[in-house]
Amino acid sequence: MQLPPFITRSVDQLNRLGDQALPLLARFVFAAVLLMYFWNSGLTKLGDGIFGFLSPSSGAYVQIFPRAMEAAGYDTSQLSFFHWAVVTAGTLAEFILPLLIVIGFLTRLAALGMIGFVVVQSLTDLFGHGGIAHEGTLGAWFDRVPDGLILDQRAFWVLCLATLVFKGAGALSADRLLFKNAP
Repeated sequence: MQLPPFITRSVDQLNRLGDQALPLLARFVFAAVLLMYFWNSGLTKLGDGIFGFLSPSSGAYVQIFPRAMEAAGYDTSQLSFFHWAVVTAGTLAEFILPLLIVIGFLTRLAALGMIGFVVVQSLTDLFGHGGIAHEGTLGAWFDRVPDGLILDQRAFWVLCLATLVFKGAGALSADRLLFKNAP
């Protein structure tokens, strides 16, 4: 059975509108809900001075490598170059990737990076900080309780970011200005 032409046209118009509105809405929601969350988290990791991002605070190491810091007696000098590189990259990512998403520059790549960041953050929260032992932290899907901090909340974060990975930044973006054929 074929749909009447006015329904087909209406659906086509909604699809075109969605292709433009969803990326813009996803970037807006990210900016409204998560931008300051990640920036404030990044600020807690900065060391002293203008180059504080190159000498992260001991709290940064505790947040990212809690068990390694405990094993090292909370002495960052006992940790390896690998630990420093991961903490420094993570700190920079908390500032750079959200900014790229909000302005819509290299949006697909930045959103993909943020999905990876959220996955690593969640695994660290669950296993590094012992979140599995904390009642309600993990949450559960299909359980009628939508407020689990890891599975429930971060699923929405990833959905917002996945929209940007698949749809791009949308019409009002640096990507659109700089790359003429960007969606």
